Amino acid sequence: MPRRTIDIAFPGAKVAVFLDGCFWHGCPQHATSPKANADWWRQKLDRNVARDRETNEHLVEAGWTVLRFWEHQNPATVAADVAAAVAVARAARLRRP
Repeated sequence: MPRRTIDIAFPGAKVAVFLDGCFWHGCPQHATSPKANADWWRQKLDRNVARDRETNEHLVEAGWTVLRFWEHQNPATVAADVAAAVAVARAARLRRP
């Protein structure tokens, strides 16, 4: 797999957080399709979405929890969701023999 970058990583808890832009990652609410060079853009944006899915699959197979949030989501809610996921993952790791 080509090199990928996690936006925010909690390696000890194995939690990967991605903050996706609506345009670049195909938000169902806010994605737009440029009219100029429409075919090129459609292919580019479809590849981004496919790469996101592939990245998720690889991380999950490696034992990571993957969280993805859209740029328009409430930052306080996102932070609370991340904190909760990290706490759960850390607690699970502590319970392992």
